[in-house]
Amino acid sequence: MSASIVENPDTLAAAPADPKKPLRDGAFGNATALACRECGHEVELGPFYACPECFGPLEVAYDFPAVTREQIAAGPANIWRYKALLPVPDDIEQSPNMEPGFTRLLEARNLAATLGLEKLWVKDDSTNPTNSFKDRVVACALSAARELDAKVFACPSTGNLANAVAAAGARAGIKTVVFIPSNLEKPKQINSAVYTDSLVAVEGNYDDVNKLASEIAGEEDGWAFVNVNVRPFYAEGSKTLGYEIAEQLGWRLPDQVVIPVASGSQLTKVDKAFQELVKLGLVEDKPYKIFGAQATGCSPVSAAFKDGKKVVRPVKPDTIAKSLAIGNPADGPYVLDVCRRTGGVVEDISDDEVREAIVLLARTEGIFTETAGGTTVGVLKKLVETGQLDPTAETVVINTGHGLKTLDAVADQVGPVATIAPSYAAFAATGIA
Repeated sequence: MSASIVENPDTLAAAPADPKKPLRDGAFGNATALACRECGHEVELGPFYACPECFGPLEVAYDFPAVTREQIAAGPANIWRYKALLPVPDDIEQSPNMEPGFTRLLEARNLAATLGLEKLWVKDDSTNPTNSFKDRVVACALSAARELDAKVFACPSTGNLANAVAAAGARAGIKTVVFIPSNLEKPKQINSAVYTDSLVAVEGNYDDVNKLASEIAGEEDGWAFVNVNVRPFYAEGSKTLGYEIAEQLGWRLPDQVVIPVASGSQLTKVDKAFQELVKLGLVEDKPYKIFGAQATGCSPVSAAFKDGKKVVRPVKPDTIAKSLAIGNPADGPYVLDVCRRTGGVVEDISDDEVREAIVLLARTEGIFTETAGGTTVGVLKKLVETGQLDPTAETVVINTGHGLKTLDAVADQVGPVATIAPSYAAFAATGIA
């Protein structure tokens, strides 16, 4: 296994509440422990995210019961249909939450024809409550924060996570504090500030914001930082993307999936979901390839992949794809492992290609994506053109957020084709008809 990146080993067990307070039975469902992804050491379920033995990252381990397709299908049309496979209590639906998930999987015939693909699907997570996939992970983190008796629900964020945390906290009636880079897109700032009066802009990039959050988590009692001290629970929410893709395809795995890479957690958890479904007998085992997508201005994982490295060298982000602008990605080494093991690659594209791909998806499929989705679609296009992706294989591309959040990215590229007088003659002169 590759070496991992620990964001702040000095705050290994930053507790959001009294660590001696006993958890209620079944607080984390079928989860049994937090297991180190490096050495396998297990610690008790709680507000811990780094291994006390080797500083490796922790993730949730389970003892799954027998689960059937029929049981899942009988559940609600949101991520809680998979609650038996998540670190949440059986009564999770009774707690006020945003009920994210079970978003549409659209067959993208027009985009497929444009790119020369035989079968293409878009998993469109822009239709989640705050218009990004982050509602999934935040829902699992909020459940953990409740069970750990947190008093403050918080996060460092590049935008979408801040939106999701602020909204989920408002719905749950818990105080929220969200930290963002001060140069974040204005729409994303507004989309957070409308839900909370504690939006804090930090001078610096995401990695600076994340470092500050880790320090606060180590100093303040009663704070649950979704992607710091309750990160293992938070990350499990991304598995639901994989579950839904398989279920919506008729309980089968796709041949290829293209996924954006910021911290890298989403990509690794989709792979984890596919493997869990196979082990549970819910889908047939088959080979599949997972591809990672980054913007060139913040492409440390792509660079490591191309250089044949096992570790990821941090970079200073410089890209319009701010939701992917994490220069020191915590799950970067594991993205490399997954893509290499499955036969996929990690690729990157320029900001101009990101913009072009946003418009391409909108004008072929009527889906307005943000810059992260533009990165993913643009990388898909590049993978086809360079022969790195099989155009005859069934492919899924994940759209993680709505374009209304990053309007500035395409503001100079689209607009009225003409400004005319209100007469037919003026219209006819445009040549549109």
